[in-house]
Amino acid sequence: MKKIKLIDIAHGRSGDKGDAANIGIIAYDENGYKIIQKHLTAERVKKHFEGICFGKVERFELPNLRALNFVLHNTLGGGGTVSLKLDAQGKTLAAALLRMELEIE
Repeated sequence: MKKIKLIDIAHGRSGDKGDAANIGIIAYDENGYKIIQKHLTAERVKKHFEGICFGKVERFELPNLRALNFVLHNTLGGGGTVSLKLDAQGKTLAAALLRMELEIE
């Protein structure tokens, strides 16, 4: 098994809608998309944000963009207007996810 950093094969954007965070991960090329499509599961994202994400994680595929979109429910402490969290808007969550290492064949 070989370890790679997600940031080496993709970039990301994130934001929020109320208490849910939204993270888009976009592969730089088709090979990178195949890797994230296979290895970047909703379960792995949920585990990566353990202690932050208290709801389910949904994954949506956007193959024409070589991207995956994740919605992390119950993550932002109620959202920007009611949360005591420093980043209740979720702007930095894509950067946090890009630090993940993936084990690939």
